[in-house]
Amino acid sequence: MTTPVKAHPTEGAGRRALWLAVAAVILTILLPLAGIVMSVIALVVSIRAVRTLRSETRPAGTGVTGMVVSALALLLALALAATQFYFRDELAAYTDCRTGAGTVAAQNECVQRLERAMEKKLPFVQPGELRLPIAP
Repeated sequence: MTTPVKAHPTEGAGRRALWLAVAAVILTILLPLAGIVMSVIALVVSIRAVRTLRSETRPAGTGVTGMVVSALALLLALALAATQFYFRDELAAYTDCRTGAGTVAAQNECVQRLERAMEKKLPFVQPGELRLPIAP
C-alpha cells in the first residue's frame, strides 16, 4: 500500500492569493459592494500566503503582489461604493428616465439631466462643465 503524497500548503499559496486579488479587481468593477467583500478576502489570503511563504524561506513575490493588488482593489471598491451612495438619488432618477426613453434624443436628455443633477451636488464644478462618458 502506498501513502498519499501530501502537498505543502505553500505550493499554490502565492498564486491563489494573486488570483483572488485579480478576481477582486474584476468584481470591484462590476459590483463595488461585492468587490469590497472579495478584496477583504483576497487581502486576508494574501497576508496568510506571505507569512506561510516566508516561514518556509520561499520567495513571497506572488503573495506580496496579491496583497498590493487586493489592497488597491479594496480602495477602488470603497471609492466606487461611496460615489454610488453619494449620487444614489441622481442615479435612480437616471435609471427611471432611461427606462422611459424610447429615442436617442430622449436618452441624451436623460444623460444631460444626470449631469445637471450631479453638478448641483459637486460645488467645485461649474454649471455645464460636467460631461459624462455615457453613450445613449
